[in-house]
Amino acid sequence: MTLRHTVVWLDHQDATIIDFSFDAQHALHVHHDTADRKLHHKVNTIGSGRTAEDPEYYRQIVVAMKDAHDVLIAGPGIAKLAFHKHLIKHEPALARKVIAVETINHPSEGQLLEYARKYLKAVDNMVGHNG
Repeated sequence: MTLRHTVVWLDHQDATIIDFSFDAQHALHVHHDTADRKLHHKVNTIGSGRTAEDPEYYRQIVVAMKDAHDVLIAGPGIAKLAFHKHLIKHEPALARKVIAVETINHPSEGQLLEYARKYLKAVDNMVGHNG
């Protein structure tokens, strides 16, 4: 069976990409190679204190979701929004497959998959797809 849904959970350090149908799944994890960088602004320092966008990190996530049909992007902070903007600018065909961008705080892989299945099943029911 074709795995037609994809959920991407990411923060600035890690990403979990799960391709799934409603009876099968495949998961992949992408880790940022400089995950030890500070993400918060400190007093009396120059710059915003935020981690710069990392095109290689995003590229690895895009490669992992290359066969996506419907995509749910999730995460706890602003990384999910930055990734979505990256898709719009650099991967417009993939960006058009994004159904929603949701805030979800550090779920287990099982919790993420359960959330995505419920979310995308509701979307399927609204548009008349059978997952």
